[in-house]
Amino acid sequence: MSHLCPIMGPGLRKRGEFNHMRYTGPKDKLSRRENFDLFGAGVKLTRLQVPPGVHGPKGARGSSQFGKQLREKQKVKRMYGVMEKTFETYMNEAFKSKGNTGEALLVRLERRLDNIVYRLGFAPSRPAARQLVSHRHVLINAKKVNIPSLQVSVGDTISLDGKALNIPEVKKTLDLKDFTVVSWLIRKAAVGKVERLPKREDIPEAISEQDIVEFYSR
Repeated sequence: MSHLCPIMGPGLRKRGEFNHMRYTGPKDKLSRRENFDLFGAGVKLTRLQVPPGVHGPKGARGSSQFGKQLREKQKVKRMYGVMEKTFETYMNEAFKSKGNTGEALLVRLERRLDNIVYRLGFAPSRPAARQLVSHRHVLINAKKVNIPSLQVSVGDTISLDGKALNIPEVKKTLDLKDFTVVSWLIRKAAVGKVERLPKREDIPEAISEQDIVEFYSR
């Protein structure tokens, strides 16, 4: 993009995986590791079924239940672009909430401002949406904000400033005729609104939230 960069429950601190720096390497490599298109690359993503590494498919090993749960946690964390500590915070809040823990986690991830900018079709990917927010191109209720992790509430309106509307990639994304806004959001031109809180069935990606809950419940 011309203005965008390329884009506590039980056992919570026993994993040894604390990624304090945001990953800035090849996006394809992470998607191949999780066998999942994490960043919306679509047809541009090559060799998705081939694990990363010099040994290729021969280097892939069978996964234990713990390994499966770990990979699901990593997949979702990377898909939403969340740091390990922040992900743990969401998990803590989900454990303390009423109702289904896994769904509570996903609702918190979905309510992030950068995710909503992506879901509204204002940006082609979550990393691009994060950059729009960080560069103060996004407004909530007509006020500029620069916090990608901000939890958006029901009734909030989300819009883009004039500079963002002149970014070619943003214009291209807004002009997509076949883009469908998720049912808990509404959009008219470059203005969106949160109609209600998201539900589990509103999330189109294949996610096994129960594996994540079990990972942190060990």
